[in-house]
Amino acid sequence: MSDAHPLARLETIALVAIGGFAGSNLRFFALGHLTEVQAVLVANVLGSLLLGFIVYEAQYTGIVDPTAGVVLTTGFLSSLTTYSTFAVQTALATGLLGTGAIVAANYGLGFAGVLVGRGLARRIGRQGDRP
Repeated sequence: MSDAHPLARLETIALVAIGGFAGSNLRFFALGHLTEVQAVLVANVLGSLLLGFIVYEAQYTGIVDPTAGVVLTTGFLSSLTTYSTFAVQTALATGLLGTGAIVAANYGLGFAGVLVGRGLARRIGRQGDRP
């Protein structure tokens, strides 16, 4: 992504930072209401669903402005989701069942979230084709 004017690039960087602030604070908020494992799982699955929607929305409808897409994906969603905490939780889990459950839930539900997001984007794209 390249903007013609340096101020436009600075504006995008500032918006990504604001999105990152919002995403990380939303995850922190979830940590106050759920267990750490649950909060990370919810953040990763929700983030995967929204990422799937935004990425495929650009392909099917193109309603979301490319700059807004960068702000949402690079800023908000990358700070909402957390691979590092998921990795630490997996390493600290006791027993094969606990480790397997954390990995299966994050990856399985994360991929499912992307597929649901893609399905929503396709549905919206089809509705936009109707007269």
